[in-house]
Amino acid sequence: MDAQNKTSVFFQKMKRIFVKSIVLFLLLFLGYFVFIFIVPYSEGYRSGELIKFSRKGMVFKTWEGELSQGISGAQIFSFSVSPKKEEVLQKLEDLQGRYVKLQYIERYKAFPWWGDSAYFIIDVEEESSPFLKPKQQVD
Repeated sequence: MDAQNKTSVFFQKMKRIFVKSIVLFLLLFLGYFVFIFIVPYSEGYRSGELIKFSRKGMVFKTWEGELSQGISGAQIFSFSVSPKKEEVLQKLEDLQGRYVKLQYIERYKAFPWWGDSAYFIIDVEEESSPFLKPKQQVD
């Protein structure tokens, strides 16, 4: 075997290894993205006063909001809403400043085009505030 043939065989093996490495990297990247997209970290409910709801962002416009979970506003729950959830977006716009119950899914990570928070609201309903007691009638 001459030197040029050995070099050619070496580069062919290196090319195969390089292509396999690129394919493996792309599969791992795709698997990571699919895992983040499909698998939720947690699910649950949060209640509080809806104090902020806005569309923000320079490159990616996302819907973001904040829920105050205490009298003084010391506990703030930040969340994002998918633009595909038009019914939820409309309810949140209508219920600003009111006491609400949010159903959410927490993701392992949020991509920039999803929003700033890993918490994504999937449903919202109005609730009565536990801090405001109805006036009792005096007989």
